[in-house]
Amino acid sequence: MKKFMEEFKAFIMRGNVMDMAVGVIIGGAFTAIVTSLTTDIIQPLIAILSGGGTEVSTGMDITVGSNTISFSSFISSVINFLIIALIVFCLVKSISKLQSAADALMHKEKEEEEATAPTCPHCLEEVKEGATRCPHCGGEIPGGAKAK
Repeated sequence: MKKFMEEFKAFIMRGNVMDMAVGVIIGGAFTAIVTSLTTDIIQPLIAILSGGGTEVSTGMDITVGSNTISFSSFISSVINFLIIALIVFCLVKSISKLQSAADALMHKEKEEEEATAPTCPHCLEEVKEGATRCPHCGGEIPGGAKAK
């Protein structure tokens, strides 16, 4: 049981799980804002434009017996989904762009680091700057190590 708890703790503390938890919390809060936008602003506008006056329950809603088919609520839900999907798309695209830029920078720094490393002219192994003999092959390095 102790090993299970240690594995669970390691799983929970991983960066991806923490990022996902923050995303779910922020997503829930953002969903409430978008739902309010569609319910309180867009849905009444749909009712007004469809000739139902200022009441949300009229206009595009159809009452059959004691049941109401609410087209305005459905349209609001679709708009709600599209707004959230657009925001998520923009966030993912921005994060991908930032990640690509960071990867390119890391790759460039690694190439510069590799290019400036001094090497032995005999065995082509990396040696410390200013070395007069190669620690790998023992060959003499004329004038100290020079970067290739």
